[in-house]
Amino acid sequence: MKKRPLGATGILVSEIAFGGVEIGMPYGIGVTGREDMLSEKDAIYLLHEAQEKGINFFDTARLYGESESIMGKAFEKRRDDVVIATKCNHFRKDGKLLPDKDLKPFIENSVQESLRALRTDYLDIFMLHQADTEILKNQVIAEAFSELKDKKVIRATGASTYAAAETELAVDTGSWDIIQLPFNLMDQRHSICFQQAGQKGVGLVIRSVLMKGLLSDRGRNLHPALTEVEKHIQGYYKLVGDQFPDLPTLATQFALSFENVSAVLVGIDKMEYLYKALATANGQYMSQEQLKEAEQLTYPDPAFLNLPHWDRMGWLK
Repeated sequence: MKKRPLGATGILVSEIAFGGVEIGMPYGIGVTGREDMLSEKDAIYLLHEAQEKGINFFDTARLYGESESIMGKAFEKRRDDVVIATKCNHFRKDGKLLPDKDLKPFIENSVQESLRALRTDYLDIFMLHQADTEILKNQVIAEAFSELKDKKVIRATGASTYAAAETELAVDTGSWDIIQLPFNLMDQRHSICFQQAGQKGVGLVIRSVLMKGLLSDRGRNLHPALTEVEKHIQGYYKLVGDQFPDLPTLATQFALSFENVSAVLVGIDKMEYLYKALATANGQYMSQEQLKEAEQLTYPDPAFLNLPHWDRMGWLK
């Protein structure tokens, strides 16, 4: 597994980052309860297998159920061999941002909870979870994260964004070493931030590269409300061939073909998904001609590509 620099942090990460939400809580298409999840023992085995096969970058969060705890048990004796990114608890209560006076204690408490769960005395990357414009503009939050870095409690700061405008703002502030953002064949809006991030030494970690599995065999027989989406997905199969044997490989290598991308985050909760991800990150990328063709196949109405809304509407079941 090839490793890439994580921006200007000095941290090297595997091209595939192990997304830890699925091992901690019910998440994703077809997962309705804990009966659909791995046992803790099997999840730890999966994490060990991922690390031994070359993945060193593992992503989790305070809000991912038992994910931090499971990773802590898996990596307590392998801590120097892995890079762990986790995310702070949410700063909002009843939809409102916590008062400035409460923010630093809240952040410190979240850090300490993560350290205990992960069984470590430092975090490689500590991130904002769902960083909106108001949060990104708050100086108290930025200062609290910076102080944690100065104290070496964390090695790098990060922000998880949703809208391209939020990513642009996060890069502009200069407060965040890493941005985790959604980007895929269908929705390429965040690409406008790639060059600026590279110039400022900000590491980019891509999530939603498979759109919760829609850019795979799961992207068939979708809800009638997603008929146009399903038709568009079928159009990507004209790029599938010898170099890209299937749609997930095409989608993942598309994201890895951008030089300013450090890693692609893949949700993994089955051994077969792990081996598929490992095979995908084979060091082969798109040529400029292939990349240009893929960039032209973005979905014509990206604002419609709102997976949380689709989930709430029951369109992903």
